[in-house]
Amino acid sequence: MAPVTSTLEWLECARCHVAYGTAAPATLCRCGGVLLARYRLEEAARTMTPQAIAARPPTLWRYAEVLPGSSDPVTLGEGMTPLLPLRFLGASLGLKSVLLKDEALNPTGSFKARGMATAVTMARSFGVRRIALPSAGNAGSAAAAYGALAGLAVDLFLPEDTPEPFRLEAAVHGAAVHLVRGDIGACGRAMRQRDEAPTWFDLSTLREPYRVEGKKTLGYELAEQLGWSLPDVIVYPTGGGTGLIGMWKAFEELEQLGLVVPGRRPRMVAVQAAGCAPIVAAFDAHAPEATAWGDARTYASGLRVPAPLGDTLILQALRESGGTAIAVTDDDMAQAQLELARGEGVFACPEGGATLAAARKLAGSGFIGPDDVVVLFNTGTGLKYPKIPGLRVP
Repeated sequence: MAPVTSTLEWLECARCHVAYGTAAPATLCRCGGVLLARYRLEEAARTMTPQAIAARPPTLWRYAEVLPGSSDPVTLGEGMTPLLPLRFLGASLGLKSVLLKDEALNPTGSFKARGMATAVTMARSFGVRRIALPSAGNAGSAAAAYGALAGLAVDLFLPEDTPEPFRLEAAVHGAAVHLVRGDIGACGRAMRQRDEAPTWFDLSTLREPYRVEGKKTLGYELAEQLGWSLPDVIVYPTGGGTGLIGMWKAFEELEQLGLVVPGRRPRMVAVQAAGCAPIVAAFDAHAPEATAWGDARTYASGLRVPAPLGDTLILQALRESGGTAIAVTDDDMAQAQLELARGEGVFACPEGGATLAAARKLAGSGFIGPDDVVVLFNTGTGLKYPKIPGLRVP
């Protein structure tokens, strides 16, 4: 099989559309906007046929033409996670087709492996030797693992109440773990105030352009797993929102590549915790951007993101798709975790439970119709969360 290579061409600011080169590490645009990778899609389309892709190894790197650094990736075999039919729970919702994209089967047990594979690949290619980022848990675990594989030093800034399994995983991989009082926003501020900060490359969510490229493969995989079609509705747990932003980018690329029918994108649903719902508040207020959420509280650590950097891009995707944003309580997501485990055999993370709780509400309101093809996302394993509200363990 002939090797395929990336068609990465330039970086574009999502806000002011200024172009940047790809020969050196990049952060945010001068205007503060998020940078997005752009490709020579006409060239990529010549080799990205369904037949060619199907013959490639079952990792996210099968989409090499539209990924950065694909000629020499830092990889642990991430991607091509199962798309599971929820037959029992779907019937309980009154829906004919409910599928669960189970990201717990990725390396390090979550979807964060996707973004870290591409981001660390590019950091290594630029000669970066030390990376740092704030994390609510799973991103730190993935950064520690991929950083170790790439031979990079890793500094993680985690909330001091981060569950122990995340801290253990990071320490085992050799990362330097700094515990901070407060949420992920406080961790980011503490990181950037350190004397060593100028020596680190900041791998924070959307502050560099390549984590989103790994996450966009969620959209490519859905299309491939559904026979190069797209679902009617995607229900996605949204903290930083990189996956949602990435999938919306993927659908645009898939249309330009001729791999899916144009104009039939899914309605995107952002699910947040009732105790930290800045995107829901902004969506309901018809605001173009979110206001930072005060006193963020939820046991779903990945949803405790009070001020997502990609707020405008998230809201744009929701509105362009005819989607919505919805908040669920911790009690509802905990109950949904139990339903997934006992009804379908999947021990989902709280964020995964949140998508089932949201789907139940949306089916009840009529936003999701009985004949819609619906994809829920479980973004990680429940094994990293020692406590589920209301569950007594013998």
